[in-house]
Amino acid sequence: MGLVNTYGIDFGTCNIKVFNQRKKQIVNQRNMIALQDRRVVAVGNDAYEMFDKAPEDVEITCPISAGVIASIAHTQLILRKFAGRGLGLFSRSCDYCVAIPSDLTEVQKRAFHRMIYSANIHARRVYIVDRAVADAVGLGIDVRKANGVLLVDIGADTAEVSVLSGGGIILSRLVSFGGNRLDEAVQMMIRRKYNLNVGIKTAEQIKITYGTVGDVPEKAVCQVEGSDVVSGMPASRQVLLSDVRGVIRDPMLGIVDSIRFILERTPPELSADLYRNGMYLTGGTSLLSGLDELVAGEIGLPVKCFENPSESIVRGLAQIITDPAYGELAHEPKEKLYY
Repeated sequence: MGLVNTYGIDFGTCNIKVFNQRKKQIVNQRNMIALQDRRVVAVGNDAYEMFDKAPEDVEITCPISAGVIASIAHTQLILRKFAGRGLGLFSRSCDYCVAIPSDLTEVQKRAFHRMIYSANIHARRVYIVDRAVADAVGLGIDVRKANGVLLVDIGADTAEVSVLSGGGIILSRLVSFGGNRLDEAVQMMIRRKYNLNVGIKTAEQIKITYGTVGDVPEKAVCQVEGSDVVSGMPASRQVLLSDVRGVIRDPMLGIVDSIRFILERTPPELSADLYRNGMYLTGGTSLLSGLDELVAGEIGLPVKCFENPSESIVRGLAQIITDPAYGELAHEPKEKLYY
């Protein structure tokens, strides 16, 4: 992509991941910003630490929702604030390579393109890459070959099921479901069944530590602290892990239905490839215990999982940026012409 420095950016709902070509490093921070009277108080992990604990006049938001920009201004503030915090990002005129969901409209894709150009971060050229393509490259798959690949990426707000071949996406389906929905389900279950109010961060930690779609011991419990629904006083409850499993497993079966939907529409020659290659499970929510076995059992294909799947997209961007053989996978969106 040229001799200038290039940054690869994965705008996730929960985390923003940035690859710095010159420093060969990846910065992975929470995609959150805290504002007080329009003044930036904190960004990234620091803003997340303040979530649900900050004063009422401090607004804490995520500028990306369901894979699209919810607030251009807040997204730009995060980019500029990262530079100001001395993380080594965006220092000189440079190129940017951004991963975006394949199901976005051309208007939404150009929104990412224009947002970076207007963010005052010294953008020279801005390229875009389909998230599924970058994801596959980050997993070590040579997507340039005419060989079918089934990729299931389960993130915080969305799950994307894609069939790739020959460097492009053959079929794709974006589902409005992810780890955040599971956090809300755990939170609601504890409130309803145990009369205990817990924050969404506590619910997320319960999901990460104890969440599973596999079998759990019948009487296994975890200790959960929060506030009593009736009195409002601090309280603690023992929550059955089987209850946590119940509110996690059923929604995950919806992902299985989306995989079936894609497989039913896959051309026969590609289906043969998928039968031989199996499917690749990635995204932060893919770390749920027992998920690979659940999907393999329901679909009948072998499932391959990976270490640190939440960074597979930014690793793919790093490969596309540094390896000229993959450079053709990145492109600049074309502006619509009116005559």
